Amino acid sequence: MPNNANIGVYSTIPDVEQSDRTVEESATKEPLRRYVVLCLIFVAAAVVYYHYQVPRHPVSRNQGLLLLINEEQPRLYPCVFYLSKSDTRKVIQTSLGEPSAQWSEVACFRGTEETKMNFPIPSARIKVKMFGTSSSSSSSSFPEILGFGGAFTQATSLNYNRLGDEGKAAFLELIFGATGLGYSMGRVPINSCDFSVSSYSFDDVDGDFSLSDFDESVSKDKLTISLIEEASNIYQNAGWSSTASLKIIASPWSPPAWMKKPTLSDPVGSSHATSMTGSSYEGGTCLRDNAGPSSKYAASWALYISKFITAYKNQGVTLWGVTVQNEPEFAAPWEACAYDKEVEREFVQNHLEPTIRADHPDLKIFIFDHNKDHAVEWTKAFYSSKTVVDGTAYHWYAGGMDRLLDGGVGQANLHRLRAAALEQEIGDYLLVGSEACHCPSTGYAGGDLKVGWARAERYAHTILADLAAGSNAWIEWNLLLDAKGGPNHLGNVCDAPILAVPHRANGAPSMPLLSLSEKTGSSFNVSSNKEDTVVGETRTKEELNAMGNPAKFIDVGLVVQPMYYYVGHISRHVRPGARAMPALVDGSTTARIFRPLNGGVAGGGYNDLAREGIEVTTWPCEGSTRQEWKFDLGKWKVFGHDWLGKPTVSCLGKEIDKDFQGVLLTSCEGADAGVYEVRALGRPDRNTGKANIILTNGASVNVDKQSNCLRVSPLMNEGGTYGNRGGAQISIGDCNDDAALWEFSEDTGEIVSNFFAGGEVCLTTGWPFLQVGAFQNAVTENAGKAIVVLNEANDSANFVLTADDGDLLMSSSIPAHSIQTILI
Repeated sequence: MPNNANIGVYSTIPDVEQSDRTVEESATKEPLRRYVVLCLIFVAAAVVYYHYQVPRHPVSRNQGLLLLINEEQPRLYPCVFYLSKSDTRKVIQTSLGEPSAQWSEVACFRGTEETKMNFPIPSARIKVKMFGTSSSSSSSSFPEILGFGGAFTQATSLNYNRLGDEGKAAFLELIFGATGLGYSMGRVPINSCDFSVSSYSFDDVDGDFSLSDFDESVSKDKLTISLIEEASNIYQNAGWSSTASLKIIASPWSPPAWMKKPTLSDPVGSSHATSMTGSSYEGGTCLRDNAGPSSKYAASWALYISKFITAYKNQGVTLWGVTVQNEPEFAAPWEACAYDKEVEREFVQNHLEPTIRADHPDLKIFIFDHNKDHAVEWTKAFYSSKTVVDGTAYHWYAGGMDRLLDGGVGQANLHRLRAAALEQEIGDYLLVGSEACHCPSTGYAGGDLKVGWARAERYAHTILADLAAGSNAWIEWNLLLDAKGGPNHLGNVCDAPILAVPHRANGAPSMPLLSLSEKTGSSFNVSSNKEDTVVGETRTKEELNAMGNPAKFIDVGLVVQPMYYYVGHISRHVRPGARAMPALVDGSTTARIFRPLNGGVAGGGYNDLAREGIEVTTWPCEGSTRQEWKFDLGKWKVFGHDWLGKPTVSCLGKEIDKDFQGVLLTSCEGADAGVYEVRALGRPDRNTGKANIILTNGASVNVDKQSNCLRVSPLMNEGGTYGNRGGAQISIGDCNDDAALWEFSEDTGEIVSNFFAGGEVCLTTGWPFLQVGAFQNAVTENAGKAIVVLNEANDSANFVLTADDGDLLMSSSIPAHSIQTILI
């Protein structure tokens, strides 16, 4: 059972009523009658609450009720609102406890004024600074959210065209329709990418600098263009907005081979590359004569991009933006063109920006389009030259081989990026998350529900954290892939929220059991060389439905995965024009969220962020394993398990990472682990409980030890909507101020700082289990508020939602591994 923070703390569950009428109790009524009424209300609330919200355990319904009311067990709050009667309110939930009950409505009640005055102290307080509308003056300092979307790759369009009519209609509705995600943005590759069946361009004539042979019909993108048109039609008629239109960004992977320098894999003496795959990095770019003012290849490539945009427009698709180059720092084995930041800047200044401004003056130009680690320095390189671009695109990947870090690093750099734009007085500078996906393969292929759920949670965490840092948009990678995560002509298979399985549709011809090395009935669909069974193919529709893949969609050839529903908790209710509102999960004065205040076992379950490469941060203390440290022979250790159940042990590093500018977790066995000394402050007879944590090894160690202390390093951008207490980094430096003061408890494993005026924070691996994002929609859309609560823990959590002035808005709880959207 959960080790919740409020064991033995609460003695009452608040009075609630089941209609809008206020329950008025007079002191003159008979005591027995009052007692009976209160008991009936209590039992009704408990039964309804258990039915809708308590995570399912292998016990009977009656046993569950006993667990709910047993004083020795954690008591879960029913959902109670304390809003005015005119306020619309609803809570929508998706939970691992009931994976097949996606987007289900939680039973909520209206509380009385008496209950509001006598409410017990919660274990979690979620404080939100409410705005009137997203256009109000109080919200104007937070960027406008443009929307959410996914990529129209060739893989997506080919999978779409394998579906029957019912499957196609269902897919479009799921992604763009009124009952679906409501995606308002998209991305399309310029030329082929790895998620194509082969490499292709629209002008392969060597030396055709004027591009007279350019395929104006972009015939190899015919299916993609048709899909975009169908998606646009569904979106525009879904009623999301009176002025709705999809915002599509185009991104190049590689120029035609004749424009590129030869690579090491090309024959000696080659004048140019023989393939679009791979890239030379000589001279800072793949382009044959670099990107100076006189470069005829750079000029032709800029013209090529412009002609691609024109061709799409002539085919009925008006593009909204373009990125300079997909992942310019990676000379990938698939289609690629590497740049360094100086040469990309030259290309934009000398060629792309003048061409685009002349031919497509309304088109947005985005630089970088790669991972968060170097996004700040690339953007500042453009600032320094006064190059006029509209924004920076970034990806969610960690950049190394550990795919469990994807979506888990770089948030502080996003704050730096937004702060840099504000410093340059570019208030409308756009930050767009342009690519995100889990790899390798798919949750359906792997068959582990917990892994699929963890992937969904990482999606939701990253979206909320990006928007809190000031991002304007989030676009995932492929909108639709096959069961194995393809097609991908390099075998780089990845996941997508929806998968095409047309062979499982009602009435489809039966097929043999698929393996990851086999084709799925179509000549293009080779996804991997790995000889493993696609586990989802071994399960019945009923089994898959129970695991959160609805049978009604499998019946039309689609597997809808948990990621889809987690994204929908945000994208459906945070519409274009919305702005994020300040919000943070905090503890109470009497309890941690996941354990009692001064002792007990840390809750939340295994720490899946006890992993090398994770950033060490500070957040309000929640009493979880993500904030539990062990001091062992000078090393600060954290313990956990990864998504596959493998035990992990990591240690606090000894250096500030040059890319993320904070201390990371590292191997405890290697040379990168920090060795620390804890030095108590104050006289021996009057110990303040505070101490310096002093690094004793590493290149940054100072002999006098006055500059070797572990310190809180506040985020730029004032912490965005999380504020200073939400995600500050850790650095090594001056020992002589409050940022270097800590309190460590061996009983709880917490390392606590009181540096921030708003309350204490704990040293955290990555981020806490319980998170929040709050949003005010625009008047032109749904003008209401959406508050998203995400619980990644194995334990449920009780919370109250309060306004910035302390006014109680609601009390409730969230089950383990769940997401809720509160609509007000």
